[in-house]
Amino acid sequence: MAELEEPVRALRERIERAGRVCVLSGAGMSAESGIATFRDALTGLWSRFDPAQLASVEGFRADPPMVWDWYAERREGVRAAQPNAGHLALGEFARRRPGVLTVVTQNVDDLHQRAGNRDTIRLHGDILRDQWLDGCGRGRVCDVAQAEDGRPPRCAECGNQVRPGVVWFGEMLPPGAMEAAEHAARTSEVMLVVGTSGAVWPAAGLATKARRSGAFVAIVNPHTSEIDDAAHVLLQGTAAQLLPRLF
Repeated sequence: MAELEEPVRALRERIERAGRVCVLSGAGMSAESGIATFRDALTGLWSRFDPAQLASVEGFRADPPMVWDWYAERREGVRAAQPNAGHLALGEFARRRPGVLTVVTQNVDDLHQRAGNRDTIRLHGDILRDQWLDGCGRGRVCDVAQAEDGRPPRCAECGNQVRPGVVWFGEMLPPGAMEAAEHAARTSEVMLVVGTSGAVWPAAGLATKARRSGAFVAIVNPHTSEIDDAAHVLLQGTAAQLLPRLF
């Protein structure tokens, strides 16, 4: 990685001088902690399923136990995983320079939060959070924690089902999440895009928004991405390899 020494040093100096830094993280960063990407997890028993069966309201309604079991398995993997060196570097930077860093993530795990970035903006929800599938037909606001056990749990009174708090195909992002992410990108002096293919929108557009607003944009990824043209510099490597050196 000798060829990276000068670009890494120059970017590190930019980060140290910056008053606002934004980091967008993707599935590759979580994969370094052992959390398989959504499609990589479609192995074994799950290899016969189309992704839309496991990540859509329609798929959930068609076979609630099957989809609930899929997410139960994914949740076990998230709980067992630990933040890697990249997560920890961002958390330590946030502690050392409070108010400078905003982390935006496409990941649904809690590794950024466990590493210290508790105010991370989650674009695609939280896999460890439960929510009701539908609004209550009786107009009540019931605590999802009171649902009766099952696959999935249900409301004892109206039968409303519990689902994971992630964004499925065709659903809107969590209220305010994209607006907050765009604000962080547009007001940043330095923006890093880490471990993402750049194929998922609207998150993929954040790098271009940051650059058009005057930010210096760097992409950290072991492979090429679909948004490489938005970057001033491309650093070939993983989050765990490079973020400790940059932050």
